[in-house]
Amino acid sequence: MATITFQSKPLNTSGELPAVGSDAPAFTLTSRELVDVTLATYAGKRKVLNIVPSLDTPTCAASTRKFNQKASHLDNTVVLAVSADLPFAQSRFCESEDLTDVIPLSTFRSSFSNDYGVTLVDTFLRGLTARAIVIIDEHDKVIYTQLVGELAHEPDYESALAVL
Repeated sequence: MATITFQSKPLNTSGELPAVGSDAPAFTLTSRELVDVTLATYAGKRKVLNIVPSLDTPTCAASTRKFNQKASHLDNTVVLAVSADLPFAQSRFCESEDLTDVIPLSTFRSSFSNDYGVTLVDTFLRGLTARAIVIIDEHDKVIYTQLVGELAHEPDYESALAVL
């Protein structure tokens, strides 16, 4: 379990992020087309998991826009915007923002949040995900993690993208 804050009040997660150097936990998430997507779907590519509570919040939206801009030019890399939002809402958000270089994926039929240790387990936010970045290399090894200490803050983009 990890502790972060929201507006300076403590929140707990269901576990810890996967360790750098470990094999990435397998996952199944749901695409905007309601199709299951797995870690194997992106075999041979680097994967940036931009994990957010909901795309329908200012900080999550800003984070997704920033990764769309900064990571779009990276070779052999996909940016996955992972949230508990329904695929319909994710799709609507990406279309309205003209975000074409991130792939929105939903945790709504999945154990992803628990497997990656990011489920918020207390307060009125329980069930949502903490804000985190996990970067997985072409061989499905975790090469970078960042659990954002204050839920209302954006991640450290420069440190995350520097590993790519």
